[in-house]
Amino acid sequence: MQEYNELPELIDPALIERVSKFGTATLSDGIQGLGVLRDGCMDASMLPVDDTSKMIGTACTVETKDGDNFPIHVAIYMGKPGYVLVVDGKGYMDRAYLGDLMAGASKAIGFNGIVVDGCVRDKPGLKELGIPVFAKGFMQRSPIKKDAGKINTPIVCAGVQVNPGDLVVGDYDGVIVVPRARIEEVVAAAEKKAAYEEKRREAIEDYTKRREAGLELPNLAPQWVLDMMKQA
Repeated sequence: MQEYNELPELIDPALIERVSKFGTATLSDGIQGLGVLRDGCMDASMLPVDDTSKMIGTACTVETKDGDNFPIHVAIYMGKPGYVLVVDGKGYMDRAYLGDLMAGASKAIGFNGIVVDGCVRDKPGLKELGIPVFAKGFMQRSPIKKDAGKINTPIVCAGVQVNPGDLVVGDYDGVIVVPRARIEEVVAAAEKKAAYEEKRREAIEDYTKRREAGLELPNLAPQWVLDMMKQA
């Protein structure tokens, strides 16, 4: 049944700027413990066409099935700059949902990226376009155009709940979705984790220099490891 809704409000650019400092791994660390399914991480098979891609934006969603890309076309031409097109294709692998022409149109309109729970095609063309595209695989077989599908409704994409307006981030590690209402606390937690990791890198570098210089070595294990060892 057709259900087409308006685009959600874009996420505050100031929040997007804070998010842009982190990869999906750090954001995943920031979302842990908040009760979000799978910590917001899509299936491990959801990977970028180009490993150098980084994608950040506000989710607009499409629900379709069986390789039917008609509702994806509609969503693209309803789109505006700043959004990430997130397609719940039910993991269908026997047809491509889109190729370089649709991705090119998405880029022209101003989409920040495309996520497809299913297959795409035209890999060289997609890489040349430069718009981040994430999918579960490649299939040269053409899509069909049949049903209306749903646009900007809650979906499940690659194992993760996605609501229109959620934060979507993708990089070489995969795709993560942060519920809109939790973005502030996830970013704050990610900033804290990033600061901890920077201190660990400094400690590892210092240890390496001391070992190479033949100096006395400090204990390299982080404190939480030592604490858990005492409890074991």
